Amino acid sequence: MTAYLITNVSVLGAAPTDLLIRDGVVAEAGTGLAAPDAVVVNGTGLVALPGLVDLHTHLREPGREDAETVETGSRAAALGGYTAVCAMANTSPVADTAGVVEQVWRLGREAGLVDVQPIGAVTVGLAGERLAELGAMADSAARVRIFSDDGHCVADPRLMRRALEYVKAFDGIVAQHAEEPRLTEGAQMHEGEVATRLGLTGWPAVAEEAIIARDVLLAEHVGSRLHVCHVSTAGSVGVLRQAKARGVQVTAEVTPHHLLLTDEKAATYDPVYKVNPPLRTAADIAALRTALAEGIIDIVATDHAPHAVEDKECEWAYARPGMLGLETALSIALDVLGPQWDLIAERMSRAPARIAGLAEHGHEPAPGAPANLTLVDPAARRTVEPTELASRSRNTPYARMTLPGRIVATFLRGVATVLDGKAVK
Repeated sequence: MTAYLITNVSVLGAAPTDLLIRDGVVAEAGTGLAAPDAVVVNGTGLVALPGLVDLHTHLREPGREDAETVETGSRAAALGGYTAVCAMANTSPVADTAGVVEQVWRLGREAGLVDVQPIGAVTVGLAGERLAELGAMADSAARVRIFSDDGHCVADPRLMRRALEYVKAFDGIVAQHAEEPRLTEGAQMHEGEVATRLGLTGWPAVAEEAIIARDVLLAEHVGSRLHVCHVSTAGSVGVLRQAKARGVQVTAEVTPHHLLLTDEKAATYDPVYKVNPPLRTAADIAALRTALAEGIIDIVATDHAPHAVEDKECEWAYARPGMLGLETALSIALDVLGPQWDLIAERMSRAPARIAGLAEHGHEPAPGAPANLTLVDPAARRTVEPTELASRSRNTPYARMTLPGRIVATFLRGVATVLDGKAVK
């Protein structure tokens, strides 16, 4: 295995130091290190972070390889500074059996660019009618610990309770797509002044908030772990704040796009801005940013949702919801939070690794730690060009936007997956 000597790099914004990576771990840290056999990486002006971990990625394989594959999504993740991603279950066939989750897990291992941890479906076929093979997926080679019907809400409260009870046996977690479906029939965007002006059916904030409130009570009653996907409203923040004050085992995520983009973007009728949950208001964004800084929202998760051209470049009403996120997430976090490196490491690496139970990830680059890390140039600015993205899809809402920060290198267990901003393989 190739050894790497990263010179004069700042670990989480601290004074510059050298890092020697050998045999999959950070072997040494200090100034003036020498290793004649190592490849030297000049870290001057760069910041070293623990490799990023995404708790919410859609890799589309099996079934929609025209939009993304495990390999192309893994490459996009590595270029975004990630060393691990959790792959959502809404594939075709759905990842609701041990066989399918093991297939996704093995494809990730073959790609070798990031650790791909499959998320299993809560219900068979995401249909919300009966529980999937939760125990079999947990016992499989993929060792699934997170279960979600993302894209669909587990709307039946009895079924949700049963799922929460079931996963307690192996310290699992149910990740809920919080959307009361009877309140969002035909919804096209956030319910509010912009939707009224555009004549589009609104997706009310209460549809999200009601499910979160219900599931918090269920998790509290059962004593189980609940994770709330893509929180998007100020009201949801209030529910989560109260739940955490009571000691409920609930964690939550926010996406980069819900931290930056408002429902005003829909005024162009450009389907790239169609997402579920929808883009909300400036007041919601302010509440989400505050909650993220305070820890009421635990993590930033991309909800990377690639789509084929025909599924996005069409009339708004027929377009599939979703946006790319892996290659731009850290830049959005820098834009929103500023260079608060420890906070960024907590929200984008340590906390998601803890939630997902990924023991090798989320460690600061220090002697003895697994060499899962990323190097960032905070002074660089990049203009997002969709044709230059590694993802097989092009549905980024940040096209031609200039964003702060550039991923210079990513290492997965000491193996360089990105060097000088380019994928190694």
